[in-house]
Amino acid sequence: MSIYSRTGDKGTTSLYRGKRVSKSDPRVEVYGSFDELTSFIGLVAVKIKNKKDKEFLTEIQRDLYKIMSYLSGVKLSLDFLNNRVLKFENKIDQLDKKLAQLNKFILPGGTEISSWFHVLRTVCRRAERNMVKYSFSLKIIRYLNRLSDLLFVLARTYGKNKEIVL
Repeated sequence: MSIYSRTGDKGTTSLYRGKRVSKSDPRVEVYGSFDELTSFIGLVAVKIKNKKDKEFLTEIQRDLYKIMSYLSGVKLSLDFLNNRVLKFENKIDQLDKKLAQLNKFILPGGTEISSWFHVLRTVCRRAERNMVKYSFSLKIIRYLNRLSDLLFVLARTYGKNKEIVL
């Protein structure tokens, strides 16, 4: 089976079960931003050394694939997202205790890994804006909102003592 099908050459793509839609369809825009986020997470996962953080990022990639499946029409429950949000909040609280209080803006950078976490955060925020723009699931919006908060805290954690403050 070939990777190319030529079926998208006229600006359409297929959703779950073969339904054809325009590549400008809001669902395609939204899960495209999820796909981009998932790819960048994979990049960060290969760059970091902390095994637990690598595994955590892989869990997030799996979450995002489930969400993309849901958006393309697969019937599945999103109830798992509630527990994931709680897990994100616990991790944020755990990491935040170890960081200096933030009372000024910081520039993305400091270290390479910190910079990549900032990229993840901004791509995640775009996915969140797309979800809001196209009025999709509030469970997914909540998940993305908390994920971007977590990515910010991870950026600070990996850039600890090297943050550039405005």
